[in-house]
Amino acid sequence: MSATFSSLKYFNYRLWFASALVANIGTWMQRVAQDWLVLTDLTDNSGVSVGIVTALQFAPVLLLSAWAGLLADRLPRRKLLIGTQSAMGVLALGLGALVLSGHVELWHVYVFAGLLGCVSAIDAPVRQTFVAEMVPSDRLSNAVGLNSASFNAARLIGPGAAGLLIALVGTGWIFVINGVTFAATIVALTRMRSRELHAMPSASRSKGQIREGIRYVRGRTDIVVIMVVVGVVSTFGLNFQLTSAMMARVEFDKGPSEYGILGSVLAIGSLTGALLAARRERPRVRLVIGSAFGFAVATGVMALMPTYPSFAIACIPVGLASLTMMTAANTTIQMSTDPAMRGRVMSLYMIVFLGATPIGSPIVGWIAEEWGPRWAIGIGSISALLVSVGAALWAMRSWHLQVRYRFLQRPHLLVRYLEAEPPGRGARDRTRSELEREEAEDAASAA
Repeated sequence: MSATFSSLKYFNYRLWFASALVANIGTWMQRVAQDWLVLTDLTDNSGVSVGIVTALQFAPVLLLSAWAGLLADRLPRRKLLIGTQSAMGVLALGLGALVLSGHVELWHVYVFAGLLGCVSAIDAPVRQTFVAEMVPSDRLSNAVGLNSASFNAARLIGPGAAGLLIALVGTGWIFVINGVTFAATIVALTRMRSRELHAMPSASRSKGQIREGIRYVRGRTDIVVIMVVVGVVSTFGLNFQLTSAMMARVEFDKGPSEYGILGSVLAIGSLTGALLAARRERPRVRLVIGSAFGFAVATGVMALMPTYPSFAIACIPVGLASLTMMTAANTTIQMSTDPAMRGRVMSLYMIVFLGATPIGSPIVGWIAEEWGPRWAIGIGSISALLVSVGAALWAMRSWHLQVRYRFLQRPHLLVRYLEAEPPGRGARDRTRSELEREEAEDAASAA
């Protein structure tokens, strides 16, 4: 089997991958339908209202994720996932029933978005850490990359399908379809082979466990740098649902089908990035910083595109850069964290990654209304540029990095740690000779 898909040889992961693909298609369909419902049926092209819905959907992450991470470290993850996936399905069906009955109002969508956010806050760290139970530790990077590939393959299909279905039958049936798709993950979780799961250490009950997780992260400057970069980019740059809807509706005067197509085109780049990530064995902090810089450049170009076709094409490199950054951040943190702490660390990462959205979405929505959707994209580009350059300069000074670019022969970038790996690598700290060997491998592979 190709190295890109090596995790699929494990039965439990195959079940998870296939079921997640089905559920993710439904999720992307609902995201498009929800934004379009608010933007066109319940308001008069209000970017702020769409931003509020997005914020409510992600705000509970700030309040609940730390405790959810503790649950992920303490309780059986498979049972927790069955509960959260069931709750998400019920919420989708409930909103669909309201829309189909003709009684839906804007505040209904707000309430359902908030409830979905509460469930998602519990689901996210459990889902992130459960991957490590389905595959051996040496396949974790590949499995995380394939998870992203599944998510973005669904993103290729879901938005376009949603746009067509909105035009044909309206938004209500899309919520119902999404509710039904959660049955796929529930069935897969119940059919997994327990004897083939790789049980991770569980945290015993004691006081101060959340504070212990915070102290652990504070002592890891590599994790802190990742969280700062991802947090800033997520706050102002990863608002594609909002900015794409506003660009399609306001800037280019297009309908739901064209809006859905933008999401699918964006997923072309994201899927490419996910498949490349699945082949990458050792993602590092420098990849997170570099891909954030690439995201800044790509979104800056996208904001300037004058026509709908050129804007759609510009979405591809944006999807590639954003997915590379997210996957590298996720995998780097998981692979370098103590398994007994992984749930709490990932929950703190999810607070930064998803919890930034409630702050950024209303701001970006306001910018889109007041200054136009191009500036809403531009503010994300500027913020990503500033944080990536700032993180690179800090890392070079604090970690004593040496960066060289070879122009002759085959060009490549070489990053060398002059003294040591970024602090806090725990039991996996490398000696100087090991670092030199890895640098030689990097140079050979780049050349």
